[in-house]
Amino acid sequence: MAAPRDASFSAGVSFSVADSLPETEKNAAESENTYILRPIFQQRFRPSVVKDCIHAVLKEELANAEYSPEETPQLTKHLSESIKDKLKEMGFDRYKMVVQVVIGEQRGEGVFMAARCFWDADTDNYTHDVFMNK
Repeated sequence: MAAPRDASFSAGVSFSVADSLPETEKNAAESENTYILRPIFQQRFRPSVVKDCIHAVLKEELANAEYSPEETPQLTKHLSESIKDKLKEMGFDRYKMVVQVVIGEQRGEGVFMAARCFWDADTDNYTHDVFMNK
């Protein structure tokens, strides 16, 4: 049996204000303008809270995990969906979430991950977390 390999896991989340608006009921009494372009203050993105949430999911899912190239594609998809589900429960309305998960084997090499996007400094933000087991 092969010796267990250490693995390094990284997850990042970006948020931006959603372009789509929720559908309203077709009621004549509710014909008032409901366009809210910015999130309300209580629902603004809080990077430190989101980072704690990401770390909790990674720790729960990967504490005893071993790196396996065959299982990595399914694991990254599962982790990104789990993180996204947890973040949706946090009540960040009017935000789009982008969750990116990178899994790699610890072999003494360095890896940098980057992304580009259009950014609204008033509403958009991001956070990331790196999880290394063993």
